[in-house]
Amino acid sequence: MGFFLGIDLGTSYFKAGIFDKNGNIKGLGRRFVKKRTGDGSICELPVATFWETLHFCIGEALQEAGITPEELNAVSYSSQANSFILLDGSNEPLTPLVLWPDKRAEGMGLQLMDLFNENGFIAHTGLGIAPNCEFAIAKINWFQKKQPKLWQQAKSILSISDYLTFWLTGQKKSDFSTASITGLLDVFECRWWEKPLDLFSLNPELLPIPKRTGSFIGGLTGPGAAKTGLIPGIPYYLGALDHHCAAIGSGIVQNDNVCESTGTVLSCVGHTGKFAPTGKCCVSPGIVDGQYFRMAFDDNGALALEWYQKKFAPGLSMPELLELAEKETKNSEGLIAKACANRYQGLDGFENVKHSHRHGHFVRAILESTAESLAALIKQVKGQGFKGNVVSTGGGARSRFWAQIKADKLGTVVYIPKCSETASLGAAMIAAKGRGLINNRFGNKTSFFEAVIPGPAPKKY
Repeated sequence: MGFFLGIDLGTSYFKAGIFDKNGNIKGLGRRFVKKRTGDGSICELPVATFWETLHFCIGEALQEAGITPEELNAVSYSSQANSFILLDGSNEPLTPLVLWPDKRAEGMGLQLMDLFNENGFIAHTGLGIAPNCEFAIAKINWFQKKQPKLWQQAKSILSISDYLTFWLTGQKKSDFSTASITGLLDVFECRWWEKPLDLFSLNPELLPIPKRTGSFIGGLTGPGAAKTGLIPGIPYYLGALDHHCAAIGSGIVQNDNVCESTGTVLSCVGHTGKFAPTGKCCVSPGIVDGQYFRMAFDDNGALALEWYQKKFAPGLSMPELLELAEKETKNSEGLIAKACANRYQGLDGFENVKHSHRHGHFVRAILESTAESLAALIKQVKGQGFKGNVVSTGGGARSRFWAQIKADKLGTVVYIPKCSETASLGAAMIAAKGRGLINNRFGNKTSFFEAVIPGPAPKKY
């Protein structure tokens, strides 16, 4: 039996998942990403740490799966967006990997707004959110202005997944999915857009060649295999943005469902055959020509819950707080959490606060507020008449009670994947599809999910 390796280049953790051709996880490697943050204005990953972390994850996954690298049929990845590295003419690093949370370019936003206000920006890029200091282009502009001597030596700009691809295959190629979140890709034409390149004086030769997710790039080279603990020749396929990979792993490409992730932020991804970019939504090329991902974000995710626990209930764990919320059978007894309650002073982020309200009420109100925001995101992604179901991923999916609140609010079934590593699974599915060895039900079998049924009288949205 062949196996597929899905590498998840997450911001907090790198993961490596090994799956069989039916989508069953056989081994998982996971390691915290040790970043350099300095005074808080930077967020960098040293190149040596990148390879050390990745090598560890792959080795751990192989050991847990009880297989050798020779048994791997293909490799692909799930990537974070707007994290990049600069290389010189000899392909040596000029910088560490500069990760998207890096804020060194804060306050240098005039050219970014010029880009966003450029006529046809959304129609070309599909990017419905305004670029900010966390975008790669903002930090590239920072290097141009603050470190001109270093910038003059730069001959390649590679995203974190582009860098992985280059080292493993020797090819400078970038997937449409990850590239689409930079604001530099013409999504409809699937090529770099000349307007932002001209605006920021970027020679297109600095950028890798964009290709569709799932494109075969080549077999692993000797140096690439040595870096990862694998062997030369394993087929390598371009992956996708982490949110898109999680959506693929959730099976929504085969149906009309949506994939939501409740993490630090709340996100919602749908799949469509229509290119229709709109404000607040990010449209990206899908894994086949003429198909697109639609993605929307909201800040009202799990951060408010973490804030409440740290500020008002430090003696209780998150599972304990969720258990208290579930025991409040009378809902929140009139207590309402505003969106992003953590941004207010004290308990000002809540309405109708009474002395009788306990921890369970406050936590439940936050969960209900997130469900309200999710309903709005689904409207943005799928429109008013959405009739499908929801697949829940991310940290929020670990709580069945939270999924029940979402199901009740949305009036639809919420599915919780039994494999929590949906981004790695999606990457493995891309690799398996590339080899033509994928089971048609891979990642979409009923047995892969726990169904959370809405209550008898769900609220309408």
